Amino acid sequence: MIMGNSMRSLLACTAAMLLTGASTAPQVYTLDPGSSSASAKVAFLGLGSKTAGFPKVSGTVRFDEATPDAVKLDLVIDASALTAGDTVTLNRLKGDKFFWVEKYPRVTFAGTQLDLTSPTRGTVTGQLTARGISRQETFAVTFDKPPLTSVGEALEVVATTTINRRNYGMKSYSLIVGKNVDITMQARLAPR
Repeated sequence: MIMGNSMRSLLACTAAMLLTGASTAPQVYTLDPGSSSASAKVAFLGLGSKTAGFPKVSGTVRFDEATPDAVKLDLVIDASALTAGDTVTLNRLKGDKFFWVEKYPRVTFAGTQLDLTSPTRGTVTGQLTARGISRQETFAVTFDKPPLTSVGEALEVVATTTINRRNYGMKSYSLIVGKNVDITMQARLAPR
């Protein structure tokens, strides 16, 4: 009789935890540096564009099914490792008129708000910091599978946004280089 009551209590506790979602834990992912990168594209001379690549990206992401609108994303882009199509552009981008990598070698994004419009699409909002200047920005994100319910599985994500480079102190060459910069990030998130 005592054993029967104990077993019933254990089953009732387990069922209650499952029904209330207490068994769900936050999901933490690390960006796979070998499969993650970013790029920035800007109009040039009003006829074409120039693209810079950022092959060194690192960071972590935390999702929690219990609070789906909250995300903790800490992203670091190594601006000193940026690439460009030619040496002149590369030197200008690394110099004090643009990224000024000698003084500001990193660009960071601290995402805090996830708004899913479908199981695999939505936006992430947070603070983007470049050249020591922080501004709130929103990225459109697309996952290859639902991030909140794909527990223990690697995720592929593409994030895009357009920023005004002048808001980050990059005001030079305004007659030659456009003010709007299209940013694209592709990342593989590996579960911890």
